[in-house]
This record gives sequence, structure tokens and C-alpha cells, in this order.
Amino acid sequence: MGADGGADARGEVTLSPRQARRIAVRAQLLAADRPTDVLDTVRHLGFLQVDLTQVVARHADLALWTRLGEGYEPEDLEELVGDGAVVELAGMLRPSEDVALFRADMESWPGRPPLREWQEELRDWVAANDGCRREILAVLRAEGPTPARDLPDSCEVPWRSTGWTDSKNVMKLLEYMEARGEVAVASREGRERRWDLASRVHPGDPAVPAEEAHRILAARRLRAFGIARPRAIEAWQEPFDVRNTGVGARVEGVRGRWRVDPERLADLDDFEGRAAVLSPLDRLIFDRRRMEELFGFDYQLEMYKPAARRRWGYWAMPVLDGDELVGKVDATADREGGVLLVDAVHEDGDWSSARRRRVDAEVDALAAWLGLEPVRA
Repeated sequence: MGADGGADARGEVTLSPRQARRIAVRAQLLAADRPTDVLDTVRHLGFLQVDLTQVVARHADLALWTRLGEGYEPEDLEELVGDGAVVELAGMLRPSEDVALFRADMESWPGRPPLREWQEELRDWVAANDGCRREILAVLRAEGPTPARDLPDSCEVPWRSTGWTDSKNVMKLLEYMEARGEVAVASREGRERRWDLASRVHPGDPAVPAEEAHRILAARRLRAFGIARPRAIEAWQEPFDVRNTGVGARVEGVRGRWRVDPERLADLDDFEGRAAVLSPLDRLIFDRRRMEELFGFDYQLEMYKPAARRRWGYWAMPVLDGDELVGKVDATADREGGVLLVDAVHEDGDWSSARRRRVDAEVDALAAWLGLEPVRA
């Protein structure tokens, strides 16, 4: 099959790199035709990662503004969380009805046999601290939403790690109780989570059988990505690859096979793009290998690097223009000073004056949404 979207004898389509990029951009709701509803946008994307870094804006808010535009306000998402339409689950904001897709896995935590060694260790650690688990449930049952610091730590076996969670017994136990479907994040006050019984936070929809739920989640992932590797590396925030959902595809000049959402094949060349300044955690670029293969874009979040080793900046935001990732904007929101400090705009390749105007306009729109004045270095 050629790059016109037709299938070969095996039912596999061949796409040009530009077609593949356009599929990815449209699937992520980043083309010119913007969505208009916040909840529908969350449903389509599947989830929004909870990240409270506010160098410019919280990731969830920036991701929604990038899609919806000036009509979006953070209060829109807060209202959805407040009325239970969106819930936090394992560090992700998800439509509440999707909890049913995770119930079967919650019931079989830490996994179905045979368990891996690390799963056995988690199971044994939670079992060793069953007394503390029961105390936590009793307090929540009596008191309602409670921060972790106000819950009892009667763990007999402390949590051990080589990282910052060492000895954070209650926090880790709560997270595993969440994975078991016993507790849930009821709300946040700043960075602090308030926990409650899951039965008082999550809707009571019955569990979708595990195999069916996994197929649905795989299809949701492909719908959100548009195009993906069949066996992309599992990630903590999205453990289900796209498997054999969708249609098999090849991308000219890129080795290996892909899967593509068939709904995206009908409008391969009907594309109108726009400029967008993306969160460093945006799903368009979160799979770094896919980003490099389809967009040829060199980027990584550098906030964990020493300052001297950063090429683009602490929270440099990727720049999309049409179907290309073309640069990075290094900016900081100085809310007390009332300005968005644009320290640098890193241009990949040769930008036309028209591209520069589009990106400048998007930076100005970002500043206006934040209620800040843009100040360029």
C-alpha cells in the first residue's frame, strides 16, 4: 500500500512521516479544531497526570489550556474534581466512570499469579503491617477525609527504600491501600492529599472483568495516541500497551511496525494545524522514543539536571507548530511580579518569520491566560 492510506494484502497501511505526525497531533486534540468541553477532553485523553510544579502552571491545567484555549480556567477542572466527575487515582486525574476498569486489578492486587519477586515483597510488607492498615481504615471510617500526617503509624515493619520514601510508612501503605481499592484521595489542600474510604469517593459501578478492562484501556490508549508501537514500554501511569487494537501500519523511513487508530485514516490529508506551547509532561511527547521516531525531536525534561548541564532550561516547554515539534520555550511565571519571564526561545532549525510570529502569539496568549505580562529576555 502507498502513502494514500490504502491497505496492503495483510491489511497493513503505509504512512508517510507527515501523515503519522498529523495522526498523532489530531489524536491529542492539538490541531486547529479545538475541543470545547473540559470533561470530554479528559475522557478523550484518558487521564491527566497530577504534577503540582508551577514554574509556569500545573501540568493538568497547562495541558487543558493548550487544547481548549482561552475559555479554559483552572476552576473548571477543580469543579469536576469537587463534584466527583473526575477522581484522582494513582497520581492521575481520570473520569470517575473509569474506576470500574481498574476494580478487577484492585481486587487481585498485587497481581495475578505467578507473582514477580517485587510483587511478593509488596504483598508481604502490607501483610506484615495489617494492624496499621486496619487502624487507618478505622480512623477514616470515623473521621472522614484525613491527611496522612494525622493517621496512625503503627507499622511493625518500616518501609525501606534507597530514595526519598525511606521510612514513609503511612504514605506508602496508603498508596498500596489505594491500589487495593480500600482508600482514595478525597481532595487536596495544596500539595497535601486528604484520604478517605474509597467507597465514599469512587462511584459504586461494578468491576469490568480484567481481560475486557485491559482491552478497553488498550483501545483508549491508541485513541489518545492515534499511532503507537504495539508493545511500547509499559509505564507506571499507563501499564497497558495498545497490543493488537486498531490497524497495523508502517511509517516510511522508520523501522518496525505500528498500530494506528482506524478512525484517523479517513482524514489523513485533511489537516489544519496551529502553534502550541506544551507542558514538558504532555502526552504528545511523553513517550520519548515515539517522539524521536515520528517527530525527530531532541528533548528531555531537565529540571533534575544540574543547572550547568541544562541545554534548554529547568522547565523548558516543547513548541508544536502544525505537525512539527520545532523548539522549546524556557519561561517562568513570576506571579508576585505579575510577569511571565521568557528567558529563551530555542529554535530548532531555521524558523520562518511566520513561524516566529505564531509562536510569539502563543506565548503572549499563555501569559494572558495566566494574567501576566510577557517579558522577553
